[in-house]
Amino acid sequence: MWFVLALLSAIFAALTSILAKVGIEGVNSNLATAIRTVVVVAMSWGMVFLTNAQNGIFEISKKSWLFLILSGLATGASWLCYYKALQLGDASKVVPIDKLSVVITLVLAFVFLNEQFTAKSLIGCLLIGAGTLIMVI
Repeated sequence: MWFVLALLSAIFAALTSILAKVGIEGVNSNLATAIRTVVVVAMSWGMVFLTNAQNGIFEISKKSWLFLILSGLATGASWLCYYKALQLGDASKVVPIDKLSVVITLVLAFVFLNEQFTAKSLIGCLLIGAGTLIMVI
């Protein structure tokens, strides 16, 4: 099931980029990000109430609160930068650079989460990096 959800995530992320590139034309990138965020917030809380998960909010630890807030700040910074880059550049160049986050995530997971960094991971990172470079040149 995780694979199907991950694949759907990639499809929706691709649609996000294309729809955003069309929608951001003539719109301030910060305003566009704010509009997108309101939609995401409404959709997320809708799913919380639809699945009756709202009572779990009282069971969240202080550590989880801290890291969820930091994650939200990182997401906000990412979206603001992404929308501005998308407004200024071609989607076909911005998106591959944005996807370097895969490589960065693997390195950070190795350093901070003690996850395995195998030969396969290294080769994948090098291929993603090379592919990104080829696409933006």
